[in-house]
Amino acid sequence: MIRLVGILIGLGFAFVALVSLGVGAYTAATEDAPAYTTYDFVLHGDGPEGGFSFEGGLGRWDIAQLQRGYQVYKEVCAACHSLDYVAFRNLEQLGYSEDQVKAEAASWQVPGIDPDTGDSIMRPALPTDYFPSPYANDVAAAAANNNAIPPDLSLMTKARPDGTNYVYHLLIGYQEPSETLATNLPDALPGPGLYHNPYFPNLNIAMAPPITSDGQVSYNDGTEATIEQMSEDVSAFLTWTAEPSLIERKETGWAVLLFVLFATILAWFAKKQVWADIKPVRRKD
Repeated sequence: MIRLVGILIGLGFAFVALVSLGVGAYTAATEDAPAYTTYDFVLHGDGPEGGFSFEGGLGRWDIAQLQRGYQVYKEVCAACHSLDYVAFRNLEQLGYSEDQVKAEAASWQVPGIDPDTGDSIMRPALPTDYFPSPYANDVAAAAANNNAIPPDLSLMTKARPDGTNYVYHLLIGYQEPSETLATNLPDALPGPGLYHNPYFPNLNIAMAPPITSDGQVSYNDGTEATIEQMSEDVSAFLTWTAEPSLIERKETGWAVLLFVLFATILAWFAKKQVWADIKPVRRKD
């Protein structure tokens, strides 16, 4: 009896599986597959012509470029985006002196406490302070940006695949949707308050183009501030904020490789020395 029940249950499962297979095959054969998906229109750039100075095993920071990138962040990006994990004292790594860092920190306002009344106030920042958030909280950030909270940029280039090039192309990639997209995927066109950018994963981004014209920033070193140049500079700066020890890590890697090579050669000579007096015994067939 138990054997019969087991056989019936097995046949029931097999029947259900066959019905599911048949329904799936019929659906796949009769439904029209979409000619395009949103992903077909997403682009991936290779970065600016010539690349960045810190790329490759022997790459180095371009300190002047990092300073220009910080200027772009301060004058363009800081209005909406924070740098929660970067302190003003870290700017000394960009070639600024201690006095320059103090002066730069003092040009920012951070939340503080009035020592006399205990009231909340805004005070000039100190080198030990971290970059302040432009908004009091996420609700205020969403209310000011069409319900989209601007992300913190401290680790942005590490949070996205090929992050440095992603940021660069995102900044220069705003454009009108192509006719192919409008014809084949009208639902992918930007809605109210959104902007088309083929370098953004879903093609529509809530952030308005932040860098819109040449000369938007006046560089202190005289570099021509084209849209591409400003985008490249701030991308390099955000790479530094995400991984300020990038160059030191590469240098450590080279030192480790040289040590391993030296140890291998030393071990080979040691082996020759230890086994020098021992001759191999010929096998007698």
